[in-house]
Amino acid sequence: MPDGPKVAVLRMEGTNCEEEAYLSFLRSGASPQYVHVKQVETGKVRIGDFDILFIPGGFSAGDYIRAGVIFASRLMAAAGNQVKRFVDEGRPVIGVCNGYQVLAEANLLPDLGYEERVISLSFNRSNRFECRHTYVKVMSRNRVIGDLMPAGTVFQVPVAHAEGRFTASREQVLERLQEGGQVLFTYCSPGGTDAGYPWNPNGSAMNIAGISNREGNVIGLMPHPERAYYGFQMAGAERASIYGPGKTFFDAIVRYAIRK
Repeated sequence: MPDGPKVAVLRMEGTNCEEEAYLSFLRSGASPQYVHVKQVETGKVRIGDFDILFIPGGFSAGDYIRAGVIFASRLMAAAGNQVKRFVDEGRPVIGVCNGYQVLAEANLLPDLGYEERVISLSFNRSNRFECRHTYVKVMSRNRVIGDLMPAGTVFQVPVAHAEGRFTASREQVLERLQEGGQVLFTYCSPGGTDAGYPWNPNGSAMNIAGISNREGNVIGLMPHPERAYYGFQMAGAERASIYGPGKTFFDAIVRYAIRK
């Protein structure tokens, strides 16, 4: 086990991407640990004892009621103050796919000062599960990944979700996200230009694939970088590379945590 930043890979019934996330952090030099939300609820594990908090994809609680809402409710009821302190201290909190939905339901994103939830990750406009490779573009300078994934970077990454369409309850939310540099990733064509379906697999407003909080240390994204760590996991010409963009993504998070 590397003597790197300690990562809590948080899980509960229904998550299914925790192993890929665990191995990605391990290969990038971190010290990951599986943490079940029940361990947090019983006080056996404290969120504050870690350097990175990662919430993986899957279908937590079977996506019953709404994707991510039960996971978010359990986490924040058990350790809401710990999580908020973690965020305030600048430590990275990453949510991928279902984990992104959890961050939205917990109102850790978009972090615009609204007490009510103002964004949602709704059913895909195609009304079906979308599972394939697409491309995303880094849209803003981010304190966590910016050293290795600067604005303008375009990379291939897989998606796999039925509820990933980014919507906002009011137009002002979209404007503030864009003005504040919180739109971190957008779906695009292989050439990096704006594109509709199928490159935007779910119909998200403004092609949004991922956002951050105002400070940049809470990141949520629908695509799965943990499934693109190696070139053989890619499609087309990208398969010729030894590593995929997932390695860069996880390397960047680990580097940030070390410097933090």
